[in-house]
Amino acid sequence: MDIGISEQDRTRIAEGLSKLLADTYTLYLKTHYFHWNVTGPMFQTLHLMFEQQYNELALAVDQIAERIRALGHVAPGSYGDYARLTSIAESQGVPKAQDMIRELVQAHETVCRTARSLFPVTEPASDEPTADLLTQRLQVHEKTAWMLRSLLES
Repeated sequence: MDIGISEQDRTRIAEGLSKLLADTYTLYLKTHYFHWNVTGPMFQTLHLMFEQQYNELALAVDQIAERIRALGHVAPGSYGDYARLTSIAESQGVPKAQDMIRELVQAHETVCRTARSLFPVTEPASDEPTADLLTQRLQVHEKTAWMLRSLLES
């Protein structure tokens, strides 16, 4: 494979993207779980918001996995892989609506940190497609965290 990025750099980038994929998939699962189980006065708003969010995340995991494949590596895809690679904690039980929001804010912020940690690897390798993907993901996660945070203000 000769796409202008060394094997060593492609491996390091793919490893970082695998962590991003695991975080994104874990966030997808958490958001979908909350969509199914949210209750209370904000039910309708949160139920619809969480649905929009998990649908966006479902598309994102595909983009991230396909980038890993384009770099010549296998994308992780098992629960075991994701559990080992993710930085996002599972929810304990069914949280109250406000706690769901807090957990999602924390999870989106975690994904932001994971994405940002890859720039020092992509920049020296001149991997603009991965850097572009990371920038797009950061825009989504930062905006979503802001919107969720806004729901917590009194």
